[in-house]
Amino acid sequence: MSNSKIMLGNAAIAQGAYEAGVKVSAAYPGTPSTEISECIAKYPEVYAEWSPNEKVAMEVAIGASIAGVRAMASMKLVGVNVAADPLYSIAYAGVNGGLVLVAADDPGIYSSQNEQDTRMVARAAMVPVLEPSDSEEARIFTKLAFQYSEQYDTPIIVRTTTRLSHSQGVVHPKEREEVPDKPYVRDIAKNVLMPANAQKRHIIVEQRMKQMANDACHFSINRVEMRDTKIGIITSGIPYQYVREAIPNASVLKLGLVHPLPKDLITEFASKVDTLYIVEELEPVIEEQVRSWGIPLIGKEIFTVQGEYSANMLRQAILHQQITLTKPATVPQRPPILCPGCPHRSVFSVMKKLKLHGAGDIGCYTLGAVAPLSVMDFNVCMGASISTLHGMEKAKGKAFIQDWVALIGDSTFLHTGVNSLMNMVYNKATGTVIILDNSTTGMTGHQDHAATGKTLQGETTYAINIYHLCKAMGIEHVYEIDAFDIEGLEKLLKQETKRDALSVIITKSPCALLKEFVPKGKCIIHEEKCKKCGQCLTPGCPAMIKQENGIPKIDSTMCNGCQLCQKRCKFDAISLIPREKGGKS
Repeated sequence: MSNSKIMLGNAAIAQGAYEAGVKVSAAYPGTPSTEISECIAKYPEVYAEWSPNEKVAMEVAIGASIAGVRAMASMKLVGVNVAADPLYSIAYAGVNGGLVLVAADDPGIYSSQNEQDTRMVARAAMVPVLEPSDSEEARIFTKLAFQYSEQYDTPIIVRTTTRLSHSQGVVHPKEREEVPDKPYVRDIAKNVLMPANAQKRHIIVEQRMKQMANDACHFSINRVEMRDTKIGIITSGIPYQYVREAIPNASVLKLGLVHPLPKDLITEFASKVDTLYIVEELEPVIEEQVRSWGIPLIGKEIFTVQGEYSANMLRQAILHQQITLTKPATVPQRPPILCPGCPHRSVFSVMKKLKLHGAGDIGCYTLGAVAPLSVMDFNVCMGASISTLHGMEKAKGKAFIQDWVALIGDSTFLHTGVNSLMNMVYNKATGTVIILDNSTTGMTGHQDHAATGKTLQGETTYAINIYHLCKAMGIEHVYEIDAFDIEGLEKLLKQETKRDALSVIITKSPCALLKEFVPKGKCIIHEEKCKKCGQCLTPGCPAMIKQENGIPKIDSTMCNGCQLCQKRCKFDAISLIPREKGGKS
């Protein structure tokens, strides 16, 4: 145990990639995958970057693989959708250096728009999938994925889930393997996917998957644990842990490779047990294939396709045990609300006053949909706010969207908003786009991006100027304004939402949680001046509460001195105590 460490699943994946000799890692931050890149960036032997989006990250890793080194791209489940175009194609072309995509799924939808299952994407793309069940397997499987990638000339997906990504386990780190670079060999028939070449490559891909399925019957990561044969369970990933806890005497076939499936191994295991269950979170990916082979089993007829599983759920479903749960401890509730001092709150408070609707996007500002602000009407995916506003305008005209704006963050704008804005310019659209520039990728924990001027390693680099980028597209009406200039913003929004042209408003103020952020001080309420109008409470700052006497109170431990409440008070009942030199306020 002297060389053992307790690691997050994500950290263990980074460790496995490091040990495998990876030289290039690319990603876009997205919970639950973000920490993989943050951890791998600590290894100086690995070039690691935040790419502007997952498609670019995948293509960077593909380029490194073609050049002859081991490379990895990491992303969350919906990021796989963004990266699907290069993923499907590289599956046909194959690899040179080992190529791994780490895809983090989110059963239970803790931080995503949906609950999709990456295994279904992998089946369509014909890409093999490894699925670890703890932190040590995360290290081992990631390392092994690069070996399989080169052995079978294919990209490999390592699938993780929120529970594995963010739980900790014992890991036994090893030394890094210095894998020699593979020479680049020009091979047009393999690497240029024009139709004639792709048709031939498709045949090779099918042969490769069949070969891997046959070989997988002997892979050590596909493990049979024979115990009582009355109950047999096929499972993988985190559900394996629930199976072992809930039904320790059952025989288990634990799959490490979940696509393609080792048919002969599964058939043999099924023949040795009286009743076969398949336990897999989300979609019946394994179940449907095993049923198609004529093997009787019990699956989703007793298990849900929604959310995470648990040991108690399996006890109830398989053993028919009635579980009496103890009442959970009562903990304070944290409503979904923007942080104290958040610049988005200021913008949304002006929108609320003007009764504007927001076509929404993905980020902290999605919280603008909930009370008391309630200014965001919908959101779809990264970068969609601009495109959906465009679609609304083309559907019903400028008059329909005069009380609408598109809302998008700085990181999300660079992710997939640029093309959407370009589309508005090209197709002569009208409408107002607000780029909420808080100088970070806030929702996933304050990662840098192409407009912050810092790389993943914290090195200084050129910062994309969003204002100049918009002007370069030919947009005449582009404005920058302090997010807390509520009077100026109100005037600007009134002007631009009525304009018969395309306009962009960039609201600039840093996220209050950035370590570089220095509060101006703390706001206080002078109760003798307060008229109990409640205007200061309207934006819903969690630092403010309404006392029994009707007079608001500001929690000084939470206040970031943004002065939004002060600016909304018409009676001078709120003032700022400036921050003292030396850091006190």
